[in-house]
Amino acid sequence: MTETLVIAGAGHAAGQVIATLKQKHFAGRILLLGEEPYLPYQRPPLSKKFLAGELPAERLHFKPKSFYDDAQIEVRLNRRVDAIERSTKCVIDADGNAIHYDKLVLALGSRVRRLPVAGADLAGVHYLRDIADVDAIRAEVGAGKRLVIVGAGYIGLEVAAVCRKLGVDVTVVEMADRVMSRVVSEPISDFYQQEHAAHGVKLMLSTGLGGFVGSQGRVTAVTTADGQSIAADFVVVGVGIQPNVELAEVAGLDVDNGIVVDDRCQTSDPDIYAVGDCTLHPNSIYGRRIRLESVHNAVEQAKTAASNICGDETHYAQVPWFWSDQYDIKLQIAGLSQGYTDVILRGDPETRNFACLYLQNGVLIAVDAVNAPRDFMQSKALIAARSVIDPEKLADSSVALKDML
Repeated sequence: MTETLVIAGAGHAAGQVIATLKQKHFAGRILLLGEEPYLPYQRPPLSKKFLAGELPAERLHFKPKSFYDDAQIEVRLNRRVDAIERSTKCVIDADGNAIHYDKLVLALGSRVRRLPVAGADLAGVHYLRDIADVDAIRAEVGAGKRLVIVGAGYIGLEVAAVCRKLGVDVTVVEMADRVMSRVVSEPISDFYQQEHAAHGVKLMLSTGLGGFVGSQGRVTAVTTADGQSIAADFVVVGVGIQPNVELAEVAGLDVDNGIVVDDRCQTSDPDIYAVGDCTLHPNSIYGRRIRLESVHNAVEQAKTAASNICGDETHYAQVPWFWSDQYDIKLQIAGLSQGYTDVILRGDPETRNFACLYLQNGVLIAVDAVNAPRDFMQSKALIAARSVIDPEKLADSSVALKDML
């Protein structure tokens, strides 16, 4: 009997699962169930080149349509999975159809964190997570339009950069006292604050949100917690995401701020794997379980799960990495800086080419590189090796990081 592999979710990770299965000559049937009307596509360009109108939708696709034109593969889009019945090894779709699986991969991704404030349901208040979201935002963009962005994380600042280039008047409201405070240190925040201000973005830091005010069902202003009112023709909210774990939780799988998997991407049920944003997985470099929201993690976990399904024993052990494009600046992050005890500045921010290196009790745990791709690439091996290096040497940008290994 032919083995059936069902993939619930059709994001980037799902596309990579199929690619790896094909590469490893998986002999069974592959059924992809996706809630959106699109084949697996890349999300990072949504807030960058796609929003700017520089990239057509078809260029977002992980693989072209022809990749899925295979007798072994069946793609069902606009098809949400509502339940998992582990006892019968079936998933139940939104129409009540029971679909048998021998192996199941949960590539459920994440969803935007929505604001429970007054006026949140007004027209013109947008979130950015999928193609339809960006299409709606692009319809609002125009020179002289007034945009208020709630949240100064990656998404908020990338949208600010794109919209300023398109002539939009941009104000960013952020509760924290600096931008990207959750992921970078003060030198990086200071640099980006100066860049955005130089491009005409108004940053309102240490400012809580009151709510949204509208007229005839459409947003006209954003109010702050201290009573200020900011006129707005449209709003983009970027205050983080939440992992989609409910399906796994109801099915009785282990869940803890993510679907708990081992280093083979296997859940507490040996016939069910999970990959991408929705997973909580062990990381041997940091000695703890982590949940990552990144393409790199989605791709590598997908490769790991598919390899193990094909009988090729594979263990996921990677240095996490991320990136953000804002104006002509590329921020590349290697590792996780949470818990750092010291920050080493490598290079001069005035040159717009520098890095911050994070140490935890002398051990290099992460690097933020601004327009410094060599430092980003070379830092990964140092982080993986949990290197202890003289801080003065790390600060000397004339010495290549690879020579410190």
